[in-house]
Amino acid sequence: MITTRSSLEPATEGALRSRDRARAGLLLLVAGSGVLLGIITAEVLYPADYSANQNTVSDLAAMRPEDIVRQPSAAIFNTTMIVAGLLIAGAAVLLYRSRAGLLATVPIAALGIGMVGVGFFPGNTVMAVHELVSLATFLSGGLAAILAARLLPRVLRPVSLLLGSVALAFLVGYTFLGDLAVFDRLGEGGVERWIVYPVVLWIVVLGTGLAATAPDRR
Repeated sequence: MITTRSSLEPATEGALRSRDRARAGLLLLVAGSGVLLGIITAEVLYPADYSANQNTVSDLAAMRPEDIVRQPSAAIFNTTMIVAGLLIAGAAVLLYRSRAGLLATVPIAALGIGMVGVGFFPGNTVMAVHELVSLATFLSGGLAAILAARLLPRVLRPVSLLLGSVALAFLVGYTFLGDLAVFDRLGEGGVERWIVYPVVLWIVVLGTGLAATAPDRR
């Protein structure tokens, strides 16, 4: 039987898509794990009083209200945000190449770019810019978790939707209903962590799901 070129092309194209998605998954898995470990390390090494209830994650780079920069926490946090953001943006490019669709890849790219912005513009630089990139990162992260859920295996899609919904619920709720008792008990730092950590966990979930699509050549 003679195999024609046209019959090979779809299979080859499918293999390339699968490889791009697997590589994107690996980048996301490294990025998400790195963010989690980077934040933990910066908190542990912070050389002054730091409260997860009162202090936001960004305070690791520049503690409010005086915007005091304390090392090594600031360098760890900023470097983590920049490197992880670049990895996530790179993953978005690979997903776009794999025809994942703009609806999923644009918010992932925005998440990565926003994280790079957070690293380059901590609170001690231009506060207006820092607040803008932080809000963009929070919003795009929650949206990405919802819009990119279809890229995951069916069993993991509810997890992606739940994590994205939790992040957006806390973001919107604290913005417009910040006086509620639940937000008051958690404090600004606690509320922000309910926005940040669901997104970080989702990055790991998405990365794991995509990386698992790599063909087993054994």
